[in-house]
Amino acid sequence: MRRLLAAALFLCTASHAHQPVMDMAPRWANGYGIQIRYEQHGSNDLKRGRDDIANLQGLERFVNTTWLEGVYTFDRSVRVTAKIPYVDQRRVVDQNGLPVNQSASGLGDIVIGLPLKRYSNHQAMTQNWSFTPSLRMPTGTSSGDFPISDGSWDLGLSLGFSRETPTFYQLYDLYYWKEGSGRHGMQTGDSFGLDVNLGIHPWHSNETNSGIFLMWDLSVNHSDAPNQQNLTTAAGADRIYTGPIFVAYRQNLMFRAEFKFLAYESVDNIGLSRGNQFSLSVGATF
Repeated sequence: MRRLLAAALFLCTASHAHQPVMDMAPRWANGYGIQIRYEQHGSNDLKRGRDDIANLQGLERFVNTTWLEGVYTFDRSVRVTAKIPYVDQRRVVDQNGLPVNQSASGLGDIVIGLPLKRYSNHQAMTQNWSFTPSLRMPTGTSSGDFPISDGSWDLGLSLGFSRETPTFYQLYDLYYWKEGSGRHGMQTGDSFGLDVNLGIHPWHSNETNSGIFLMWDLSVNHSDAPNQQNLTTAAGADRIYTGPIFVAYRQNLMFRAEFKFLAYESVDNIGLSRGNQFSLSVGATF
């Protein structure tokens, strides 16, 4: 039973880091898990509000992030999570009418979360409400012409509900990030949003304790615009992402692949599109 529950490990990997990964598994006291996740996004599409406009200077922005993520459960209702990112980013910006290449790589801002859950179990169904405070620490560099971090301490809060049966899974999660004041006068705008995951569990083998989940994700996000001193990748925008999630597991090992299409985007003033998102994950619970 433990191993089957551990398959839920990958069902909540939100791109905005408001709901730390592995908040659903393990579900036993003194359990722990670890995951490596790679994600990428970026584009060279230039927009004014909702409209695409000509990108004559070839402006672009691409970000690749590798996350090391872990969880420890004191009991099934109280756990602590950590997300440690390594960021590799590059962009072309307009400086005095000329395109200029910029790049940076290194440790990003570490996120610590404390998911608190209230479970209720029924025949062939389990559900839970969750409240998760998170702290994002300024561990990334805020120096240079393309800093990884704005150097602020940020507070995240999320409220979630999930329900599972042997064949169906659903998750709804509301979140909010309050951004602190950064270094060098940088200020990132606050953000809030909603994540919805719906999916099925079409196959499971009791003999090998393996199976798959097929999910569909919908993510809605609003980010306030940063100030003019902010040199990071932060941008003000409204976005809607949607796309498929595939999860395969065997014993306590899991693999997850996710692709999110940018279905809607409206940026403040003129800015680059965030582009589609892609991620791969592998992990284990113990």
